[in-house]
Amino acid sequence: MPKDRAPTRIQKKNRAAILEAALNVFSAHGFRGATVDQIAAEAGLSKPNLLYYFPSKEAIHTALLSGLLETWLAPLHELDKNGDPMTEILSYIHRKLQMSRELPRESRLFANELVQGAPRIHDALSNDLKALVDEKTAILTTWMDQGKIARVHPYHLFFSIWALTQHYADFDVQVRAILSEEDPFEGAGPFIDMLYRKLLSP
Repeated sequence: MPKDRAPTRIQKKNRAAILEAALNVFSAHGFRGATVDQIAAEAGLSKPNLLYYFPSKEAIHTALLSGLLETWLAPLHELDKNGDPMTEILSYIHRKLQMSRELPRESRLFANELVQGAPRIHDALSNDLKALVDEKTAILTTWMDQGKIARVHPYHLFFSIWALTQHYADFDVQVRAILSEEDPFEGAGPFIDMLYRKLLSP
């Protein structure tokens, strides 16, 4: 799409429709399985019209991932070194679980990218994500040194939080097949809360 003038209302609407359609297609089929034709059909646009806004499937995918990374990092940014340690950690966990509930397509898109070796966001993982996690693990280590929470490996603590919370989005079909009509998030919150309270109590 030309960048020398501000987009019109219709252009903004079409771009948003393309990204929304692409989120559906990529989260269902992965990058390799998705096609521009599928995305155009999902968006209700012709393929040439779609290519006016984005020159390739790669460009659409990159635009989605760029926005997603900001969303993904936001809950961790909120972990406050001046807050109560247990409250801060549990609040972070519940924010991550809420994201799995509200943004399952985004979670699967992110997971698909990682499974493929993160070719489009590897630099961001190695720089932005690592720097943020390093900063927050330093806070966790300080709390452990002060005896405010139990001593555990801080990086693996984050890995376990991501695994437990994002499981409910990435493996939604499996979870719901086992639980049948039960809402998985009704039980997930209290269970994860209890688990980490026991793990981290000093």
